[in-house]
Amino acid sequence: MPGTRAPAGGVKATISGLRNAKGVLRACLTADPKRFPDCTRDTGARHVTVAALNGTVLNFPNLPAGRYAISVLHDENGDGRMNKTLILPREGFGFSRNAPVRFGPPSFSAASFDVADAPINTAINVRYL
Repeated sequence: MPGTRAPAGGVKATISGLRNAKGVLRACLTADPKRFPDCTRDTGARHVTVAALNGTVLNFPNLPAGRYAISVLHDENGDGRMNKTLILPREGFGFSRNAPVRFGPPSFSAASFDVADAPINTAINVRYL
């Protein structure tokens, strides 16, 4: 089909820094800068939900070549959302390239990486405030 990109490679992200094994890890990978880091409404995003364990590998296979970013939530109570106290997150979070968090989530450009033909192995450290 014209305009369709063939799968190029995959991404495996190893998770570390979890303070406990409660709940689940919710991750999404997106190519849409406008839908990062909350890509719940991104129809083209890839979503993964797994048990919360340090060393867990999130697998995003068969990706078309392009620029992507990953966001991770340690959903300790399993309610499907980031719980906050006032405006500060109470649950852990992480981003591809371990993009820095200053006064809000990092930009897509700070967390994004290119996918081409070769598989990518990366690490994401979950942080808590």
